[in-house]
Amino acid sequence: MTDPYAARPHQRKGMVPRADRRLTSLYSCRTVTSPARLPWLIAALAALAAGASVPACIASGPPIDPITNEGGSDEGDAGPDAPPDAPVTEPHAVVGATPSHGPFTGGDRVVVRGNGFSSEVRVWFGATEVTDVVPIDATRVQVTAPPGERGPVDLTTQNGDDASTRRTLVGGYAYDALFTDPSSGPVSGGTEVAILGQGTAWDGATLAFIDNEPCAELTLVSPTELTCTVPKGTPGAKPVRVEGGGETIAVLDAYTYEDSSDGFKGGLSGEALAGSLKVLVYNNFTGDAVPGAFVVVGSDLETGIVTQVDDAGVVVIDDPSLTGPVTVSIGAVCHSPISFVDVPVDTVTVYLDPILTPACGASGDPPGIGGGSGSSGTVEGELVFPSNDEFKRGSFLVPEPIGQERVAAYLFAANTNPLATFSLPPPTSAITPESDGTLGYAFAVSSGPGNRTYYAVAGLEDRSKSPPTFVAYSMGVVRGVPVFGQETTREVYLNMVPLDLALTLVAEPPAPTGSGPDRLQTSVALRLGGDGFAILPFGQKAPLLPLSDDITFVGLPLLAEGFEGATYFASTRAVTGASFVAPMSVVGSVQTTTTAFPVSMGEFVGLPMVEVPALNQTWDHAHLKSTFSAGAPIDLTVYDVLSQGGLLHWTIAVPGSGGAIELPDLRELGVGLWPGPIDIAVYGARIDGFDYGKLRYRNLRPIGMTAYSLDYVGAHLP
Repeated sequence: MTDPYAARPHQRKGMVPRADRRLTSLYSCRTVTSPARLPWLIAALAALAAGASVPACIASGPPIDPITNEGGSDEGDAGPDAPPDAPVTEPHAVVGATPSHGPFTGGDRVVVRGNGFSSEVRVWFGATEVTDVVPIDATRVQVTAPPGERGPVDLTTQNGDDASTRRTLVGGYAYDALFTDPSSGPVSGGTEVAILGQGTAWDGATLAFIDNEPCAELTLVSPTELTCTVPKGTPGAKPVRVEGGGETIAVLDAYTYEDSSDGFKGGLSGEALAGSLKVLVYNNFTGDAVPGAFVVVGSDLETGIVTQVDDAGVVVIDDPSLTGPVTVSIGAVCHSPISFVDVPVDTVTVYLDPILTPACGASGDPPGIGGGSGSSGTVEGELVFPSNDEFKRGSFLVPEPIGQERVAAYLFAANTNPLATFSLPPPTSAITPESDGTLGYAFAVSSGPGNRTYYAVAGLEDRSKSPPTFVAYSMGVVRGVPVFGQETTREVYLNMVPLDLALTLVAEPPAPTGSGPDRLQTSVALRLGGDGFAILPFGQKAPLLPLSDDITFVGLPLLAEGFEGATYFASTRAVTGASFVAPMSVVGSVQTTTTAFPVSMGEFVGLPMVEVPALNQTWDHAHLKSTFSAGAPIDLTVYDVLSQGGLLHWTIAVPGSGGAIELPDLRELGVGLWPGPIDIAVYGARIDGFDYGKLRYRNLRPIGMTAYSLDYVGAHLP
């Protein structure tokens, strides 16, 4: 394959989970007398009425952000009703930050305001100098907040080495005392999140609330960590409050309810099975209980335990025989069933997919599938390229176009799937040298509420070709951008840097067979901490098997100048045919922070073969058997039996490499699959740090697997 970069020379932290957090505890007191402060007081009283803890102190140094419990913006003068900045008369000054607080892990975008900044301005949070700095003009500089200790910290600026310009705003920024990981999930609830604190002394009496509703389940992990099962909610950003350890900490907008498929919910939990089993059954789309759902403990209806959940979707089964691993199957009318083989723990929480047909809906309508994440907000900003003129925009870091090529850049939100394929947006969304802007080139994008990460790539595109081509030469990223429904977040700047590094991958995929795989689909993305992934336009290759050489990707950024804490995230998929289908074996998670050495892609999982039922034979709805070719050890086998073209399905989780299993014939209860053709998908998964007793829903899909193999077999259900 020709390297597009060879023809023309270039022209010129671990996982950090975050949310857009609002801490109600502000640290230094001052008297509020100005009418401009009244909205803050009104909002504070509203927050108190809603159950938040709001002290009578506000951070010193104007401007003060309005803080509400209603999803309001923390963007200072970016809001439509915000007061103007206080006038600055000193030649050099620091007057505030927007937002004025954030998580102790750092990573959020912060605009520091003041006067007398030069293009060489430096910024400190306490004693820590910021490494990602974008000077905007003499009164504003955008930075990425470094990690810090909870509480207030001084903000300091200085132009280069000129100590006479050094100025400090005491307590100009405050670090929140807690955050949630993950920071968002579906409105149906059920997401298991970690609430992580700093300097906390949480104990068994500690309580935690999301949007003033208690966690459905709360577990103390340590004095600084809680595990919370999120209650059902409504779309939008919500406060998180923890009461315990001698204090109450409330962080507004710390968790966002939105459409999400992250899978951090449901599954297996609790202590070792010892005579009692609790099963909870909910609707996967709405989070409502599924009254009357059947629970079968055992592999056969005649010898097993058959019961139903109550109106709250819960059943507790007490039986002295429940002392070792058991098979648990759950099904309900108009819902797809699920089974867990050899359950070793005492709690099973399931979210059943409703069957979306008129026959299963009230009055002939399909069941609802939950709400969206609320009304969209808008983000406005600019792409900033290096310039020799202070506070003037520089030229695109892109070579001169040839023929039908044109210079263009595109903005993207971080993707949750590192295996996604880059897709060129419509030409109308391009940012070009003709775009408006002062420091750079302007963009505007709509987004659902939440804490967002954006990245941009700039390069040469040719729309005259089919398919169109795009070769990227520079890239930028900005993290911690708060987005609120029906509001505009302004002053968002992406510092564009060259893409001039190369990464080489070494892989040993399974040997090709007559049925596949026959090629190696390989990709490299950027993992942007806990915020998601940047999908690169040059990040996919698919050489035929067997490989003749190592695989090299050219055009990656140095992990600096905004990319600190990111990693190069490589994946390889031994696939079949030009459509990249099964049989396949995938290594989906190899990360590195250096391009200096070739990266080994690790062990592939052996390819599965379904033996029962045989290809195109009749299945008895009870027996399955699979084997795997040579490869890495398998932690989990997952069957997904698809009926009616996928309209309904039966998911079956089996620890280890499966083998022969027996399941209850759920058709006798009226909650099994429907007659007709079926497809049986089987995954063999390797999962780093896997514990079957802590299985989550995400582990049932590739997003939660370190490596996996997949194949299908067609059969018939009478």
